Parts: sequence; structure tokens; C-alpha cells
Amino acid sequence: MTLKIAERWFDTKRLDNGVTWLWEPHVIPLMRCNVWHVRGRDRDLLIDTGLGVASLHDATRHLIDKPVKAIATHTHGDHVGGHHEFAECCVHALEAEDLEEAREPRALTVEAYFGAEGMRKMQAAGYADCVPGPLITALPHAGFDPTRFAAKPAKATQLLEEGQILDTGDRAFEVLHLPGHSPGSIGLWEAATGTLFSGDALYDGPLLDQFEDGDVPAYLRTMKRLRELPVNVVHGGHEPSFGRARMLELIDAYLASRGG
Repeated sequence: MTLKIAERWFDTKRLDNGVTWLWEPHVIPLMRCNVWHVRGRDRDLLIDTGLGVASLHDATRHLIDKPVKAIATHTHGDHVGGHHEFAECCVHALEAEDLEEAREPRALTVEAYFGAEGMRKMQAAGYADCVPGPLITALPHAGFDPTRFAAKPAKATQLLEEGQILDTGDRAFEVLHLPGHSPGSIGLWEAATGTLFSGDALYDGPLLDQFEDGDVPAYLRTMKRLRELPVNVVHGGHEPSFGRARMLELIDAYLASRGG
């Protein structure tokens, strides 16, 4: 199959409360990470940066006119591909080495990314669409080779820990260490508005703890912790945002599935 060249790589939707949602429509849903831009008075935040096949920096020129911190909720490849484009990169200390590690080129296909065993685990978790095929449905630009792609490493300029505050000048987000999906998974919690950016710790889809960096007991603790937060809205690492009622449904379903 010959892939067309995309007219644009990122779609955007401005939400309320100074948040813009960006996503990559030409990345298959399985790997389509949410990128969140938070506007601040003195600096902005970019929470996750997508697969890295096209420039997020260029796509956000119209949104960002001040210093910006690129935050990694964790370092799986679909979340940190664009971090190298930004001077300030923040990641939990447990995954800083992963952010900075050079990656080997590989084909942008499901089978190359997950392998046979990984696809089996994904299907068992509820991702029936995790079958052999391309990860992208278009090319970001002429000359792009989807058979040999490696996201560039990024320099971690700030190591995040539980309880740190990321201050934009007019907003304050507390770093929550939310392990389970990965050792250094984090969320950003704005108590003043009840807003949670949860990364892949919680989103409206099958949650993953089956891979080698997953930790079910840690995930259970994370879920019980999140259940007690007075959340109004969750902006997850995948799928659309949701409110407190849906959050409780998702958490309770996970706890029940793991005997928690």
C-alpha cells in the first residue's frame, strides 16, 4: 500500500480552562497519544509529545509564545517522540534514562513495535485491533521512510518526584507518582480546578499492566489513591476526557479485575 502525504499531522481542539488537546489522526488509534497544551501566564506546559514522526514544535507555534516545559507522563514510545524538540524536558527520575536512550530504527508496524508476544498480551487486554499492519495511515512529509524510524532521544532537564509543583505563574500542578503502567508514570493534579492529567495510569480504554515494566500491586495502590481525589475532569493519555463518575467506574472495574 502506498501512503499519501498528510496535509497536516496534528489535529487540535481548544477546551475550556486554558487547555488544548492535540492528537495525530494519521496514527492508528492503538498508538494515538493525547498531547495536552496548558496555557500559563509565564510559561506553558506540553504534557506528552506523541510518536515523533512529525514536528510537534512546528504544529504548536500558533499556540505557544512563551517558555514551555515538555512533560513526560512516562516514556513509552507513543508519548515522548517529540520531546527532543523542546529545551526543557521533565520526566520522573525512574524513567529519565529511557528518555535519553538512543533507539534503534525499526518499521512503523504493529508487529515491529510489539512483537508476537506483545500483540498477544494486547489482544488479551482488550485491544482486538492489535494485529499486524502499519502504525501510520499517511506520511508526514515527502521522503519519510516508514520502514526505518527511530524517535530521537531527549535530554532530561528536570527530574520529577512526588509532590513537586509545576508552576505556570497563574496555575499550579502537583506531580503525582502513579506507578503500575510503568515505574515512573506520573500525573499532574490541579487541586484548584479538580483537573487531573493522568497519562496512561487512567484513560477510558483497556488499561495495561501486563508488560515487563507493569506492576499490578503498584497499580492497585495508584487506583485506590486516585479514587480518593476530588476530581472533576480527567485528561488521559489516550481517548477523550471524562468526569468523576466515569473515573470511578473505570477505577472500580480495574480493582475488580485484579481482586483489589
